[in-house]
Amino acid sequence: MTPVFTKLKKVFVVIVMFTLAFGGYVLIVNRNAENMTGRQKLLKVVYPLFVLVNKMVHKNTEILANNKIIPPVSFYSLKAVLNNGAVLDMASLKGKKVLLVNTASDCGYTGQYDQLQQLYSRFGTRLVVLGFPANDFKEQEKGTDEAIALFCKKNYGVDFPLLQKSIVLKRTGQNSVFKWLTEPAQNGWNKQAPTWNFSKYLVNETGMLTHYFGPAIEPTDETILEAIR
Repeated sequence: MTPVFTKLKKVFVVIVMFTLAFGGYVLIVNRNAENMTGRQKLLKVVYPLFVLVNKMVHKNTEILANNKIIPPVSFYSLKAVLNNGAVLDMASLKGKKVLLVNTASDCGYTGQYDQLQQLYSRFGTRLVVLGFPANDFKEQEKGTDEAIALFCKKNYGVDFPLLQKSIVLKRTGQNSVFKWLTEPAQNGWNKQAPTWNFSKYLVNETGMLTHYFGPAIEPTDETILEAIR
């Protein structure tokens, strides 16, 4: 057996082992996938790498904080329409922290649904997670409210409240909650609009907007956990 043949054999074995390992990983990640497109399955598989690359190049990693400025307009004066058509009065959330996130089903960050659900399950007695599906970024949320709810429930086990699909960017028809989150005249200090899907805003127990976290900051990142605690 020549040295060249031996090297080729080793390379072949490595390739086969990598392929098998990767195939197993894909099967595990998508073991509960239902009604997912090929793109959605691929995004779910590459999510960890996607987030890592964004963090390495410092993309969508902004963190803004405030612990002093009281909002001129009360957060508890706001209302929003839930996915099922019911009205959510933010006044009903007094005494709890609220994490508000603009979401999408066909985004590289869609895998964060899983971690958002983890947060909701872990801190459910003192944290409410609110998902605001939006089609604002590269039309990555084209589904109906019913389809979005089904997708989130079957593939990520989501049972935190989802709102009706709306506009979260600063333009005509902007969701009134996101208008409050992104206008200093209302929240007291922050003008940062979502930079992409899965931007996160944290409101404390008294209705004060305390943090903005960029999309690449994962829901279970220690900075977010510390802010919730």
